[in-house]
Amino acid sequence: MNSSPKYSTFTSEFKVRPDDIDMFNHVHNSTYFDYVLAARYEQMELHYKMPMEEFLKQGYGWVVRTAFVDYKRALGLGDTFTVETGIETINSKGCRVKFSIKISKTGKIACDGWFDYVMINTSNGKSVKVSDEMIQKYSV
Repeated sequence: MNSSPKYSTFTSEFKVRPDDIDMFNHVHNSTYFDYVLAARYEQMELHYKMPMEEFLKQGYGWVVRTAFVDYKRALGLGDTFTVETGIETINSKGCRVKFSIKISKTGKIACDGWFDYVMINTSNGKSVKVSDEMIQKYSV
């Protein structure tokens, strides 16, 4: 029997805007990071009931330590897509968030991967321990 925790995944929907397009007429690779971060920001508030503003009020923030993206197919102007994210692991040192971006009209994955986040003290930029209370809040 697998005793490791299973975390929820959540989905946000977006549409490619003209300013997302690069000189090759598709979404620039770095913009996919923005899509994941926008989805997480929305999902923190809607599903975890702990928006980024709450972290900032407490003097904390989440920063990306490592990111892995596996690009499979391009998004183009006007495409609608979903960003599904979920915590894969969380502990006192930070968390790993997995994601996939799916093209709505085809149902195919544009890219997937993960981000490792570290919580920092916003006044000095140093990493801090993720409290048991925060781990519990994100273990939905």
